[in-house]
Amino acid sequence: MRYNRLGNSGLIVSELCLGAMTFGTKPGRFGTIGGLDQDASTALVKQAFDAGVNFIDTANVYTVGQSEEFVGGAIKALGLARTEVILATKATGGMGAGKMESGFSKKHLLDQIDASLARLSLDYVDLYQIHAWDPQTPMEEALRALEDIVRSGRARYIGVSNWAAWQIMKALGIQERRGWDKFVSLQAYYTVAGRDLERELGPLMKSEGVGLMVWSPLAGGLLSGKYKLNAEGEVEGEGRRAGFDFPVIDKQRAMALVEAMRPMAEAKGVSVAGIALAWLLHQEVVSTVIVGAKRADQLEENLAASDIELGADDLARLTELSALPREYPGWMFDMQGQYYADKVSPRR
Repeated sequence: MRYNRLGNSGLIVSELCLGAMTFGTKPGRFGTIGGLDQDASTALVKQAFDAGVNFIDTANVYTVGQSEEFVGGAIKALGLARTEVILATKATGGMGAGKMESGFSKKHLLDQIDASLARLSLDYVDLYQIHAWDPQTPMEEALRALEDIVRSGRARYIGVSNWAAWQIMKALGIQERRGWDKFVSLQAYYTVAGRDLERELGPLMKSEGVGLMVWSPLAGGLLSGKYKLNAEGEVEGEGRRAGFDFPVIDKQRAMALVEAMRPMAEAKGVSVAGIALAWLLHQEVVSTVIVGAKRADQLEENLAASDIELGADDLARLTELSALPREYPGWMFDMQGQYYADKVSPRR
């Protein structure tokens, strides 16, 4: 297991992070993904930490708060030292039908950090993240709430998830102008078959020192190699993707990449999923990849990605097959950049 700084922060996280979306048995929006009771959740936490993982990511909306309860229960049951656990949770999603039970208003965020800490049975979280964009609340109100949460000691760092590049850049500007803590991380969707993030978000993260936490690195299991498409283009196979068709992806493109990864996996004696995860771990912008599981063998397969080294030929092949079509202004940058290419001598 390797460890990285989360963006430009001093927070050191394992390159694989245990996602706790499968923890909890309460029905709800994430009911088809969850299903693990406390004992099963604790067993996965132990397995992950025994393999060198030090980072757990959850959210208040996962099984309506029960995921947080089970994460806290696992930490206590295993006797994990609080200083050795990097714990992240999120808020913004709906926690009830009331008008103030979702979004990133100051009221909601301050209410939810207290509720999350109570469920986790902890005094603070290491990373507190805004989970989604709220078009009804002024951005500065949310950023002020996050600053209050950090200053109160209830969170050590702050991050964001599922925002556009312009939104993040605006937030960083407000935070800098106000002297507030800045976002250290973005949690976003990114796979070898879904590289849209590279257009705007990737350059922003490199420029501003924001770390990337990858969610759904196997595209909801589609890149595991365990599915096929029928004549209508629908997913067939046993697993989550067949019953919960998310995230959005070009399935034909994804399956072509699966077939390209299959011989690589066979040559290395690993799974197709391991190759897909390893590709992400080779990307400069990635700080950590969130992996989840319902069974020990699934988690073991995912954790094995940390030991997979992809050669230059493998990376070149996958990069070529998954390359994004050029869009404006990208192709204009390429053309106009030629005018200035010879102004500076190449590095020795």
